[in-house]
Amino acid sequence: MKVIVIGGVAGGMSAATRLRRLDERAEIVVLERGAHVSYANCGLPYYLGGTIAERDDLLLQTPASLEARFRIDVRVRHEVVAIDRAAKTVRVREVKGGREYEETYDKLVLSPGARPFVPELPGIERARTLRDVSDADRIAAELDAGARTAVVVGGGFIGVEVAENLRERGLDVTLVELAGQVLAPLDPEMAAPVAEQLQAHGVRVVLGAQLAKVLPDAVELADGRTVPADLVLLAIGVRPETTLARAAGLELGPRGGIAVDDAQRTSDPDIHAVGDAAEKRDALSGEPVLVPLANLANRHGRLVADALTGRKVGARPATSTAVVKVFELTAAATGWTEKRLRAAGHPYQAVHLHPGSHAGYYPGASPIALKLLLDPRDQRILGAQAVGRDGADKRIDVIATAMAGGLTAPDLADLELAYAPPYGSAKDPVNMAGLIAENLATGTARTVQWHELDTHEAALVDVRTAAEHARGAIPGAVNIPLDELRERAAELPEGELIVHCQVGLRGHNAQRLLAGLGRRSANLDGGYATWAAGQAATA
Repeated sequence: MKVIVIGGVAGGMSAATRLRRLDERAEIVVLERGAHVSYANCGLPYYLGGTIAERDDLLLQTPASLEARFRIDVRVRHEVVAIDRAAKTVRVREVKGGREYEETYDKLVLSPGARPFVPELPGIERARTLRDVSDADRIAAELDAGARTAVVVGGGFIGVEVAENLRERGLDVTLVELAGQVLAPLDPEMAAPVAEQLQAHGVRVVLGAQLAKVLPDAVELADGRTVPADLVLLAIGVRPETTLARAAGLELGPRGGIAVDDAQRTSDPDIHAVGDAAEKRDALSGEPVLVPLANLANRHGRLVADALTGRKVGARPATSTAVVKVFELTAAATGWTEKRLRAAGHPYQAVHLHPGSHAGYYPGASPIALKLLLDPRDQRILGAQAVGRDGADKRIDVIATAMAGGLTAPDLADLELAYAPPYGSAKDPVNMAGLIAENLATGTARTVQWHELDTHEAALVDVRTAAEHARGAIPGAVNIPLDELRERAAELPEGELIVHCQVGLRGHNAQRLLAGLGRRSANLDGGYATWAAGQAATA
């Protein structure tokens, strides 16, 4: 069997090396149009910032090392320009020199990746993108030449990482984002602390702004403002690279990627596709989605090798689990956001909590903002988000695993997770989220979301201390501290009440106390902390 892999890096090289481990006799050829076939593209922002000091640390394998260990014929700077499905050949052009030749194949694996989106704007040719090592080399050359100001266009994961690392390098950095928040995989109140963290470290964050043109030493925004920019970097999303697939007549999916089945087969049974160019199946909707993440590319590359050697395979639906470092914060997410659920008309219930990263009595604990989204009809977990200095990533990993295993939100309460004071609490934040979900499911708790306050006529009662109330309060709230609530119950306004504390725990206790007194009330989910973050997000 002769297998040609078009494109290296995560998906292509995972397919090629796994195939060799399963089949010593297969002829494996990897054709990569770039200069490097196996590199840590997720590490590129950290190389620019100096955290990864040596460029060679990004280069994981070379054609020579792959030939020596796996007997794989890797040809860099060889671009496949056409696929003849009937003849089962590919036409290859050598990037240096332009010579063309044909290669036959028995099976073909497409791993062309995705190309950065570059809008057609005046002066855009000066802007850089960050996709591969060669891109990093060009940006590094501008930095070494003395660039002191930078504008990063796009506030997604890559844009935020690049903004952080350019700032760590000492540049004056402005992050420009068209939407009203950074990090679209988070809901607004969860993204607000991330924007605050960027600003606290000297990154100017400009939201709701659109790039209009790139000037010789600045950028101009659509509202006429100019921002100094020795360096301009575009991070406004990627598009699946489907030129070859389209020209070959392969079926494309509704999201513009290559359509594949659960074995990553395209509409041609002799051609598979992996990585950012191939569509995935969403875990919630079951619909095709684009998920440009390295872990899925690696996993699907391995899956294709198994399929090619006759093993029974099936790609799991994607939950789009992701994480990003933002200076001292970590932000992570899995599944759908509240705004996406609302737009789709999908029933959901939100849970906000702000537990400590580990036991509060052990030094160094810091709060985590954790959000869980569930279906109130069957308690299915729909998504989760976490932001904090420590421990946000592992909580999202646990919830993503629970989602993959089909656990419900209340099931999280009974997970037996590793505990010692330096690492967690006897009731881990994940357990706490499950306990809240259980209370909601049984009617033990009723909650109101931060963005619903304006639509409620119920009186608002702040059960924090007087000192906390004085430091910041929700307009119109009556302050009766929890420890005084029984004795001062007669002072409560008539009718239904909404109670709140700082993060939700005392509010829950107040709600249960009021229930015992015969008063109907709801707790402001996530308390004042979540409300304040929501206000910052919508300001």
